[in-house]
This record gives sequence, structure tokens and C-alpha cells, in this order.
Amino acid sequence: MTSYAAASARAEMSELRRLKSLLPPELQSWVMVEAATDVNPPLIRCEEIGRDEIEIQVDLAKWDNLAIDQRNLMFWHEVGRIQNDTIPREGWEMAALAIGLGGAVGELWVQDGLLLLLALALCGVSGFRLWQKNNGEKRLAESLEADEKAIALATRFGYTLPNAYKSLGSALKTLIEQTPNRRARKQYETRLQALRRSASKAKAKMEQDKENRPVI
Repeated sequence: MTSYAAASARAEMSELRRLKSLLPPELQSWVMVEAATDVNPPLIRCEEIGRDEIEIQVDLAKWDNLAIDQRNLMFWHEVGRIQNDTIPREGWEMAALAIGLGGAVGELWVQDGLLLLLALALCGVSGFRLWQKNNGEKRLAESLEADEKAIALATRFGYTLPNAYKSLGSALKTLIEQTPNRRARKQYETRLQALRRSASKAKAKMEQDKENRPVI
């Protein structure tokens, strides 16, 4: 049992090192790749853990269910989020909302109109920012942009364009099959549909470029 645990730990460390090697050189000094430690974490996610430091966290138990090419494209999707500057950050909004609500209640008690207006303004600004961060359409648009970035990264690391699309598409299909949450599954389905449209456009462009290539 001990030898199995040691072998498993070595395999996990090896995979984390492999993923680290898939980072573009310009990101390797400030992007970390670690195993997720939460209870029931998402398959993969990235978050800001300090000033100018990002961590990509992977649920290695679920990660094993994907083929290598699928893993690579899902990893590059998160890298694309970093490059697009759309990763979640530790926000001030929840704290500000709590302070604003507490202040509003307090000022109602002491009946200070100016401070009440300031507290309500703080509630309004922080509430709007929270809505922006959790807006479903915005988050989906960011995911689609990160998918396009993942395709570009794959070609940068030696994939052909068709194989990059195929690998990401098969990863999304696998996640659709394995995701019980209806809302999360719907997002994967939408991403897959958008990826298919993008692949069709890329294929048409490649064929057009081939036709327009001068014959020597």
C-alpha cells in the first residue's frame, strides 16, 4: 500500500512538472501549477494568489480520466485565461457590500442622511461589480476567447491546427459526458458548438489559401 501511494505521488509530481513545461516561457517565472486541495474542486482552474503570481490548480483524480492531448488543451485554456487577463481575483466587493449594508442600517438608526447616502452608494457599486463578475454571458464569452487562445497555444507547441481543434473538441465531449451538473454541462456544450463553428471557418480558410497558392 505504501509503495502504491509513493508511486501515485511520483506520478502526480511528474504530471505537474509536465504541465509546467507547457507554459509559454514568458509565463514560467510567475505562474505556478499545483494539485487542487479543496473538497470536490473543479477539474482545473486558475486564480491570483499574490501580487504578480498566478496558480493553476488541477484535480489530479479527475485529470486522469482525460487523454494527454485532451489534458494539454484544457491546460492551455487556463493559460489563455491568464493571457487574456480574465482570471478570478480576490475581490473587495463582498467586504464592501457587507460594510455598506452595515453602514446603511447604522445610519438609519442615527438618521445621518449624508452617511446613509455614502453607505448606499458603496452597496450599489460593490453589488454592480459582483453582478459583473458573475454574469453568465460575460463568463461564457471569456471561456470562448480562452478556447481560441488554447488553439493558438497548441499550434505554438507543435500541434497542427486540425489536431488542436480535434483534441479540444474531444476534451469537451468527455467533460459533457462526465459532468452531472446541468448548468456546467450546458456551458461545455455551448463551448463545443462554438469550437465546431470556429473549426469550420479555419478549415474553409485553409482550403481557400491552398487554392490561391501559386503553382510553381
